[in-house]
Order: sequence, then structure tokens, then C-alpha cells
Amino acid sequence: MTLLTLSLVVSAAALTAHAAIGPVADLPIVNMDLAPDGTTRPTVLAAGTFPGPLIRGNKGDNFRINVINQLSDTQMDIDTSIHWHGLFQKGTNWADGPAMVTQCPIIPDHSFLYDFNVPDQAGTFWYHSHLGLQYCDGLRGAFVVYDPNDPHKNLYDVDDESTVLTIGDWYHVPSPQEGGPPSADSTLFNGKGRFRDDPTADLFVMNVEKGSRYRIRLVSIACDPWFDFAIDGHNFTIIEADGESTQPHTVDALRIFAGQRYSIVLTADQDIGNYWIRGNPNPASSIAGFDGGINSAILRYNTAPVEEPTTQLATPQIPLREQDLVALTNPTVPGTHTLGAADINIPLNFAFDAANALFAVNNVTFVPPNVPVLLQILSGAHTPQDLLPSGSVYTLERNKVVELTLLPLALAGPHPIHLHGHSFYVVKSAGTTQLNWDNAVRRDVVALGTTAGDNVVIRFETDNPGPWFLHCHIDFHLELGFAAVFAEDPEGTSAANPVPPAWDELCPLYESSHSRPLTQGTNDNNLQP
Repeated sequence: MTLLTLSLVVSAAALTAHAAIGPVADLPIVNMDLAPDGTTRPTVLAAGTFPGPLIRGNKGDNFRINVINQLSDTQMDIDTSIHWHGLFQKGTNWADGPAMVTQCPIIPDHSFLYDFNVPDQAGTFWYHSHLGLQYCDGLRGAFVVYDPNDPHKNLYDVDDESTVLTIGDWYHVPSPQEGGPPSADSTLFNGKGRFRDDPTADLFVMNVEKGSRYRIRLVSIACDPWFDFAIDGHNFTIIEADGESTQPHTVDALRIFAGQRYSIVLTADQDIGNYWIRGNPNPASSIAGFDGGINSAILRYNTAPVEEPTTQLATPQIPLREQDLVALTNPTVPGTHTLGAADINIPLNFAFDAANALFAVNNVTFVPPNVPVLLQILSGAHTPQDLLPSGSVYTLERNKVVELTLLPLALAGPHPIHLHGHSFYVVKSAGTTQLNWDNAVRRDVVALGTTAGDNVVIRFETDNPGPWFLHCHIDFHLELGFAAVFAEDPEGTSAANPVPPAWDELCPLYESSHSRPLTQGTNDNNLQP
């Protein structure tokens, strides 16, 4: 833990130079005023850019990301904590990032080194604040682990920083000032987009050369909406979902939920020109549609004129259905292929308590505990009766097959459910009655159903000791208690996850920085859906 005495000076050039960093890097977290859609607002940013700089490395690398808290704008949270979304953190549960689950937050003028290995993962991930609603204020970015021996390597010609494409919602006021229900003001592709009431800002342009094949790594860094994604005039082939390679599957549109990622191969085989890249947010959004270039970016062929596209929106003919995706390797679901026949079977019922404006999982609203769940476990609490928050922590034995039945929730849905520390097999997707035991996809975010009986079923194996968060990835819903914790092998967690001395210092520093004892949580009822 290091006391900082130097302030970060961010030049105008740094705002547009999204240079990649990693696998070893400093990541200063700073306050800045930013106007990516033409309207200026205060923000919380990684290294002074939105999205934050791409963090990149190779399969097998040791990542050492030193997060430096330089925040001071009390309009927003000034403590911070970073989650490396989709990375399993085997042996480094303490580096997973969710505040009060695996660590205490990093306070201003201090830093914390996230030091973790990625021995057997490759693909498209991302990082974001995991404290309150802070990532909605701008602290989010892409994270790519490249595989020199990628099994799909023969399918594309270009896969680099220029083909990483983030899509996310943007808000004009700091998250603590959002009323309920929150509504985005614009959609940004790689940090550029237009506000519906002032559609003059620059749009992101992806340049391609006719005849070349591009691996586009599409990352939803959204706080709330899903997006219906398409590129006018072009089909594309999905080869990865949420950091897991899939058998190639060609579509002309896909729906991407908050936290999800896809690698798509686009062949630039159309007439030289400009084509709309579209990301329409869910219809309930006040900004749905494409008038004036909102919710859009541009695919531009080399030698095409520098002008906006005139291509027309088409009705998808072969849209993605999740149940059509198949894991490239080991697609067979573990355990007995009968519903309810896993080693551990847990139904999860999700609900919204309108009277209190809070979500609940199996009738319990998650309230962040005073002491991180990991620290509780390391201090000897190993049973659900001992672990806080009461009713929100499920203990799981090691080396078991777990089946989660995720019941539907219509209100403010579909809800994207993310499990930390694992990818899981999707046995049954929302919107289908099909059970897929032999050719399933693995991923780490799945959308709930919205109609009675439309259960989603997932399975994973408990091969990763430690407490792992499960939550809705609509950040406003997480803040209202839409979460639970799975504590895998509590007895073996300490031996499996030796913590560094700096981690032990986080909680004393955090508590001493507050003028009163830490509270159990601060759910904000103004954020109701």
C-alpha cells in the first residue's frame, strides 16, 4: 500500500490515445470532465480515458496491475475496487475485486497491486469498478488475453487493438444523482456516440480493407441495457462467447447483455463504402432507434469517401439464438444428464419487493457486510450460519457438480446473471424448452427468462476455492440487492488463496478513512426499476 503524493496530469492527447497496456502496468483512477457524446459531465476513469485503456497479454502471462486511487470528486464514490471480469483468479480469489466480498476498497491516495496469473484462459474479458455504481460513472475497459495457438487462427487475418469494440450506455449525471428508474442518455462505441437532443458528436469509425477478415471482439460494458447488434449488409461468424471458444456459427445479428462478450469474424466482402454498425438498446429505453446516427458507429472500407452511411436497417434473417452455440472443446455438460441430478442442486428465485424498492434472491436482499466474505472465511467462519450477510452466502463442497435453476423475473428484465470465478455450461437458455447436455455453450453471463416457467439452467464444477459473487449485471439492480455469494470449499480457501500483506492492510485503512463505523450497506431506493 503506497501513499501517493503526485497528481496525474492528463493531456488532451491522452483522451483520444487509447493505447494498450499490460500485462504489467500502473492503472491510475482519476476524476475528469468528459463529453464523449457532446455533453460534459464529471467522471471516474481508468487512466483518464473512456473506455479505460485496453489491458492485454498472452495466455500464461502473469498480470501485475497496480491500481492507483487518485479520486477526490465527492459527487461520486472516491474509494474504488476493480473486478477483472471473466478471469477465474484460481489461487488469487483476493484479487477478484468485488468490494466487501473479496476485499475492502482502495481508499484515495493509496494503491493496490492486483497480481494474478492467467495460465489456461484466452479470450475477451473486461474490467470495471465493483464498488457501488462507480463503473456507471466511467470506470470500465476491455481486457484481452491472446492465444498464440488460437484454434480459430485460420479464420481471420486481423486481431489487434483496432478490432476491440466496446459498446455501453452513458449518463449525463453522476450515478448518485440518477433518479429511478435510471435511463441512459446515449450509446457509445469505443467511447464515441451521439446524444439524441444534439446529434453532432463524432462517431467511432472502424476501418477495413476489402477482402480481409477481422476478428472483432465485441464487449458490452453496459451498466443497464442490452443491445441488438448488427452491421448493415454483413453477416458475421461467432467464434467466442465470454472468453470461451465456440464452434463457428454464422448470424446476421445478435443480442448482447451487460457484461457479455463475443468474438465475431467479419469478412469485408461487400461493395466499398460506409455501413452502419448498429447497437439498438432495449425498446424500453428512451433512446432506442437510430435517428441522427444515435446508437451507431461506422464500418468504413478503405478508399470509401469520408461520409456517413446511407445503408438501411434490415430485419435479421439469421439472428443468434444462444442455444445454437456450442463450446469448441468439451461441450458435454458434467454430471448426470437429468434435471436435478447434479451433486448440488440449488433453485434461485429472483424477486422485486416493490414496497421497499429492493431485489431479493431466495427472499433475501444482499446487503454488503462490514467485513469482506473472504476475510470472514480466513478468520474461521465456514458455515452459512456463521457467514454474513445472513441468507446470502451458500457454501459448496469442493469437486462437486452444481446445478443452478434460475427462475424467471419479468420486471425490468431480461436480467443478465454473472457468476465470478467460473464459466458455466448453459443447459437451458431462456426462450427455449431445449435441454442441451451434449453440445452446450460455456459462458459467464446468461440472461434470465421473463415468463412463468421459462427457467434457465446452468452447471459448473467447484474446482476453485473461495467466495464468488453471483449477481445481476445491471449495476443499478446489484446496488438494490440482486446478488448472492457462493463460498466454495471454505475450509480449503486459505491454503488455496494465500493473501499478500497489502491485502491485509486494505480493511484497516478503509475503516480508518471513515469517520464512523462501516455500515452494512447503502442500497439507494431511488434506483428502483
